[in-house]
Amino acid sequence: FHQLWKISERDKRPEGYNLKDEDGRVRDPSTITALRVPVLRPMDLMVEATPRRVFSNAHTYHINSISVNSDYETYMSTDDLRINLWNLEITNRSFNIVDIKPANMEELTEVITAAEFHPNHCNTFVYSSSKGSLRLCDMRAAALCDNHSKFFEEPEDPNNRSFFSEIISSISDVKFSHSGRYLMTRDYLTVKVWDLNMESKPLETYQVHDYLRSKMCSLYENDCIFDKFECVWNGTDSVLMTGSYNNFFRMFDRNTKRDVTLEASRENSKPRAILKPRKVCMGGKRRKDEISVDSLDFSKKILHTAWHPSENIIAVAATNNLYIFQDKVN
Repeated sequence: FHQLWKISERDKRPEGYNLKDEDGRVRDPSTITALRVPVLRPMDLMVEATPRRVFSNAHTYHINSISVNSDYETYMSTDDLRINLWNLEITNRSFNIVDIKPANMEELTEVITAAEFHPNHCNTFVYSSSKGSLRLCDMRAAALCDNHSKFFEEPEDPNNRSFFSEIISSISDVKFSHSGRYLMTRDYLTVKVWDLNMESKPLETYQVHDYLRSKMCSLYENDCIFDKFECVWNGTDSVLMTGSYNNFFRMFDRNTKRDVTLEASRENSKPRAILKPRKVCMGGKRRKDEISVDSLDFSKKILHTAWHPSENIIAVAATNNLYIFQDKVN
């Protein structure tokens, strides 16, 4: 099941109830002799989350993504084999719009890894697969969107073929640009930008941590190769951000083609401190400010990132810590 939550801030608390005491216990009616007017007293700011609706009995498998439609009336939830469309007001039933479950589960060759609605066209959505492909679907074409309208996939380079090729080509996240013109995908080693008008190959490819190519065997043995990293656009679709290991996260500027590696850690995240770019070296001579690929901590990973829709404020989740960074304010 999944839940719709309301998040609110509270800086006042009511005091002077008639039917209960200040601890919330119900008072004996025989002891109430006077009528009081409750008052609001200032208190420390609190952020509260309260569940408003519970949508249940929807999926057999783990839900990997939820996306609200631009009509603000519907949303979709996605698991490995199915995508369901929901009305925000109706909690007990949904409509199945994609079903890739084969009659015989032994014939299953790929699973759905993520899905998202187009930011402007409420009939269009995209979903990604573990085989590294994207399917753009139009809900106007048919009730069950098993036939895609566009199919995006980059042909594999035979020279790079290895035992790990299929695993690392699985797409862990897909995001429409705010303009609706582009798609961004994240696989294990790269971030790719696709133009909706060009299905044959990505428009741009960015290497997130190419230095890990030599570490595939150990990453496979410690299960890190199955980690699912998310990716995000900035508000103007000019910069991409995604996570890596050792609490590193990466930013790629699409205009200047410059990229930077930053670290989210308690040691160097004092308030108002400026983050220093980090560099990873492959071996041989290591400079003073570089970190060796052999000393990276693979248990510290940034899988989840978010970017404010209009300002340069980002949120980065590193294990059990949430970091919020802001562009330098003069």
